[in-house]
Amino acid sequence: MNRSTTSHWVKLMAGTAALGLVLTACGSEDSEPEATDNEPTSESSESPAPADDEFTNDECADGSSNADTFKAGGILPLTGNLAFLGPPEVAGVGMAVSDINAAGGVNGAQACHQIEDSGDTTDLSISTASARKLIQDEASVVIGAASSSVSLNFVDRLTAAKVTQVSPANTAVDLSGYSDFYFRTAPPDGIQGNALGSLISSDGFQKIAFIVFSDTYGTGLRDVVQETVEAGGGECTYGCKGDGDEFPAGQTTFSSEVSAAVNSNPDAIVILAFDETKAIVPELASTGWDMSATYFSDGNTADYSEDFESGTLTGAQGTIPGADAAQDFKDRLIAWNEFAFGDGLTDFAYAAESYDATILAALAAYKGGATDSETVQQNFAAVSGATDGEECTSYADCTAMLDEGNEVRYVGPSGIGPIDEENDPSSAFVGIYTFNEDNKNELTATVEGQKQS
Repeated sequence: MNRSTTSHWVKLMAGTAALGLVLTACGSEDSEPEATDNEPTSESSESPAPADDEFTNDECADGSSNADTFKAGGILPLTGNLAFLGPPEVAGVGMAVSDINAAGGVNGAQACHQIEDSGDTTDLSISTASARKLIQDEASVVIGAASSSVSLNFVDRLTAAKVTQVSPANTAVDLSGYSDFYFRTAPPDGIQGNALGSLISSDGFQKIAFIVFSDTYGTGLRDVVQETVEAGGGECTYGCKGDGDEFPAGQTTFSSEVSAAVNSNPDAIVILAFDETKAIVPELASTGWDMSATYFSDGNTADYSEDFESGTLTGAQGTIPGADAAQDFKDRLIAWNEFAFGDGLTDFAYAAESYDATILAALAAYKGGATDSETVQQNFAAVSGATDGEECTSYADCTAMLDEGNEVRYVGPSGIGPIDEENDPSSAFVGIYTFNEDNKNELTATVEGQKQS
């Protein structure tokens, strides 16, 4: 079932001029954004991790279940067109489990992680099999998927089995209030689409074209960006809502779409895709298009230093939902990944949201006194602050407060607000990124939005 949502994200900017007032200015790669009252700050660390960090990589043993273990399952992109999001998301879950066990586990039960592949929409049988396995293996919670369309493929199966799902990256508005067993630590696309559309308008562009794939995520985000630009007096020239110009996920050649977009004489082009972006960008650059007038979203705002010729994307911009996590969190994440897999991390997209999803689920189990998935579902919103609890910032501190009989509000590195009645974050951040000469995306500004009914 796909319930319609009855709430909307508050517009982050009133008109294009207001965007400059809302954005938090940043410098180059040598500087971090100034902190707001609610956003985590970033402080550099000399070492990859504090000296007292003793990480563990606690993979679930065969035959384990949620009867006596807090079992953090994952359906995350190990393969497919979102595989670049896999490492930071897996690291977020793995480090959270390590921190949970370092604090004594969940009511004495050890925590573990079992990560399965989500694949992508080109082969939904992969995520179907993973969901079936985690149900059979009795996970306490399932973290994932990254793709909204992939989640829609198996969310009903998890709900029927009363297995709690928490996505760290789903943004499709269709998932708001979809199921009592579905939560997310990433905001719906209303907030990102509004931020991206307002950014485009504030940059002085009034005529926009979209190169977008026919996916719930892509078309939903396109609709919000288009609405925002049009509300500011702009217009859509190609790939517009209802025109049927979307391409299917997994397409490999884009000469016709690129030609049609450029020939519509836009001021700016918005590319809403996943790994297909690597084929779209060279095609677009070959037309002589000014790539600084190109915009991306979280599905493709990534590091392309190994993919494109130097300078290809200089000045292009994109958005990624979520706060820029503190540097010490990133350093710990790198160190955990090196410990677990012998390799560092270069991308941190949705790592904080994955970490917080796991910590919140463990706190829900702790509060409810059991590690089964229904207990997690019943207490998940409460430990996020939905019951006006006292703020705490780590699993250890939150469990100590729960032991004293207090309600808690866990505030983690993602910076989200309490979970609302539609199982969405009530507030969240969106980062604005600009590509440098090396085709790397650098954070240049941050906006925060609130959700209202």
